[in-house]
Amino acid sequence: MNILLMIHSILRWLIVVVAVIAIVKFGLGWLRGGAFKGMDRGLSSGFSGLMDLQVTLGLIFLVGNGLAGSGFPMYRIEHAISMILAAVLAHLPMRWKNSEDKLRFRNSLFIVLGVLVIVFLGVARLPGGWNR
Repeated sequence: MNILLMIHSILRWLIVVVAVIAIVKFGLGWLRGGAFKGMDRGLSSGFSGLMDLQVTLGLIFLVGNGLAGSGFPMYRIEHAISMILAAVLAHLPMRWKNSEDKLRFRNSLFIVLGVLVIVFLGVARLPGGWNR
């Protein structure tokens, strides 16, 4: 379980890096009116895929650690629910795949920002928060 928790902790920083890149790329695309190309689709898909992987690892840890004797304290349940919501939100840019590029950039930007807010609140709920 410790290895799983370590991978889960390292993966969050990869998500932050991808999110920062996405914020810059989507923000510039929105402001400059660029075309939403393959790299942008890949960035959006990569971000949502990393969120899915993170939630999957977190749920495996939650269940495995809980059944091993740690139980299921409410803060862990709240953390899991907020992260599942964040992962679902990360998939919303697909709803605008047929929209004009400027709208796709704007919506993708705000989705990534919204996901980061939910993730921040979910992590802050844990004992130790970001210091883990």
